[in-house]
Amino acid sequence: MNETVTKEVKKTSIGGQALIEGIMMKGPSKIATAVRRPDGGIEIKESEIKPIFKHKFFKLPLIRGSFVLIDSLINGVKELMYSAEFYGDDYEEDALDKFLRKIFKDKDKADTAIIYSSVVLALIFSVVIFILGPTYLVNFLGKIIPDSFLLNLMEGILRVFLFIGYVYLVSKFEDIKRVFMYHGAEHKTIYCYEHGEELTVENVRKYSTLHPRCGTSFLINVMLISIIVFSFFGWPNPLMRLVIRLLMLPVIAGISYELN
Repeated sequence: MNETVTKEVKKTSIGGQALIEGIMMKGPSKIATAVRRPDGGIEIKESEIKPIFKHKFFKLPLIRGSFVLIDSLINGVKELMYSAEFYGDDYEEDALDKFLRKIFKDKDKADTAIIYSSVVLALIFSVVIFILGPTYLVNFLGKIIPDSFLLNLMEGILRVFLFIGYVYLVSKFEDIKRVFMYHGAEHKTIYCYEHGEELTVENVRKYSTLHPRCGTSFLINVMLISIIVFSFFGWPNPLMRLVIRLLMLPVIAGISYELN
């Protein structure tokens, strides 16, 4: 049994995500989701992956990082919505979701619209908070500190602290806390699979809750690599810095993905 699983590990890359009272496991062609129901039982769903970016160009090294990230966000939001359905009484849709459901009477179309709008809003929020915010907050130091590398370093450090602060703040929300509770379980499961062991509670329990390919470590890598990449462009005016940072984001994401 172990030998068979080991052979599969060599051929299959597995990623995952914590959900509301559950986890999602993603392979090259399928997604498996397990959610704990309010009655204590576990609901398991398996679905085929329908890749958005199918052309070989999107799978090239350094290019694929950004598109894998977007694809993962879309699948992640979709599975989060699925897990939330089991706790409908605890979760109320926001104004945008309700608005989209009024426009799209068909449930599947409404769900798709909500998923894509959530991803777009998440990307916009990330750019504003973690790209615009740090570069404009450090901007006033440009007249005091002439060293462009030092300015980029300070911007990068501020970006990391903002991210840590953001994670800390959202972890205080009860809804997010219920997701974070399963983050370690996701890592343990992937570790167990990668070590070729049968996926049982006993086997999974002994592995670490920390995993080097965690999405959080990927984001930290993005922030650290951005310090080096942005330093090559000096410290131009705020508008030019914004343009450079937006244009270089796919490059940085690509490098981080290959290193992660």
